[in-house]
Amino acid sequence: MTRRTNIESARSDAAYFVKAALVGLLVGGLATGFHAGLEHLFAQYAALRNSLGSGALPYVVSILISSMCVAAAFLLVQRVAPEAAGSGIQEIEGAMEDRRPVHWPQVLIAKFFGGLLALGSGLVLGREGPTIHMGAMTAEALARSHKVSPADHKGLLAAGAAAGLAAAFNAPLAAILFIVEETRRQFPFGYRTYMAVIIASILSAAVTEQLTQTGPLLVVDVRYLPVWSYLLLALMGILLGVLGVFFNKALITVMDLFLKIPKGLRWLPALAIGAVTGILLNAVPDATGGGEDLVHDLISSHYGVLALLLLTFPRFGGVLFSYASGVPGGIFAPMLSIATCAGLAFGVIAVETLPVEDDFRAACAVAAMGGFFAASVRAPLVGVVLVMELTGAYALIMPVLVTCTTASLTAHHLGGRPIYEQLLERTLRIAGQDPDNEPDKTPVQLGTREG
Repeated sequence: MTRRTNIESARSDAAYFVKAALVGLLVGGLATGFHAGLEHLFAQYAALRNSLGSGALPYVVSILISSMCVAAAFLLVQRVAPEAAGSGIQEIEGAMEDRRPVHWPQVLIAKFFGGLLALGSGLVLGREGPTIHMGAMTAEALARSHKVSPADHKGLLAAGAAAGLAAAFNAPLAAILFIVEETRRQFPFGYRTYMAVIIASILSAAVTEQLTQTGPLLVVDVRYLPVWSYLLLALMGILLGVLGVFFNKALITVMDLFLKIPKGLRWLPALAIGAVTGILLNAVPDATGGGEDLVHDLISSHYGVLALLLLTFPRFGGVLFSYASGVPGGIFAPMLSIATCAGLAFGVIAVETLPVEDDFRAACAVAAMGGFFAASVRAPLVGVVLVMELTGAYALIMPVLVTCTTASLTAHHLGGRPIYEQLLERTLRIAGQDPDNEPDKTPVQLGTREG
């Protein structure tokens, strides 16, 4: 009997891991297609603007195109799947708590096409949010086609989300740790579910790397830093902790302000934000877009403190208003670009006033990316590993760890809370649920509609 039970258990595990592998392969292909579509739109839009020459005409065309695209993305989301707005990570966590419904066909449509419209227009949003949400919805579709237990079902959702993050940044290890740190309250930890996340992340990143032939997205060449300089990085971590808490509060505040607008008129802010984006695309192009390419350019250039700070403000405000507009998009990539500006400014000041080499600038930029992420998301290990996989700067593991730790501790002692925890609570309140009570799993189940 024991032998038969072991065989049946092994077969069940194998079948589940095959599902996880299929999730990874499908998400890797879907994410690569989404990213390729965005790159094509970026290139075509840039070519159109360049072909118009100088003067007022490029501004007029950009205002029209960006405003119409953002408004169209907003209306698509509202009519097809309102839960597709933003990054969707809080929706995945809510679904794993049995508090949010999962309408995978509608979300995939709204997230894919709405994401292309919104991100392609130049909004300060990242592609990783839509990719993570679409990854979870792909897993949901597969889970529904086969009968699985509730724990295995949620495990596949987490595997799909991890696969989406792994594909977005070609960072499978950070994706696995993201599930461990970010969804620790919701994720049903077990041998099967944990291995499913690992399998899906590996295969998704492998598919993306094979199809795109790219390695680390933001390669930075830096040397080891002297140990005494860790004190400076700890100080920078404290400042980033303050910035992370402020960012979270500002994001929620702006979203709440937009919520006060009458429902029938909420497309107007989206239209206005698109118009402003169209202006910035011509006037200050570095203040638009997710910022992945900008990060590398900033590190390789030698901007002064004033220029870096002047670029930080529009990108900071840009991500707040872009995210609050109600279109699909993530905040990871914009956070990395904001952190790069802030970290480089800190590094420039240090190089000009202290006996540190010029490499310290780039080291501060890399460490700041992890620190700002840790302060806002409150996942310090994910911040460290994500930055390492993105930049390939493994010589900076200790400096980045110091910055992430001090940033996370500072945010904690300032009373800051993880951004996705706040976003989930906000979503539940808007839906008429009490975030402080245990979920009632009867009315809102995975795969069913509310009301």
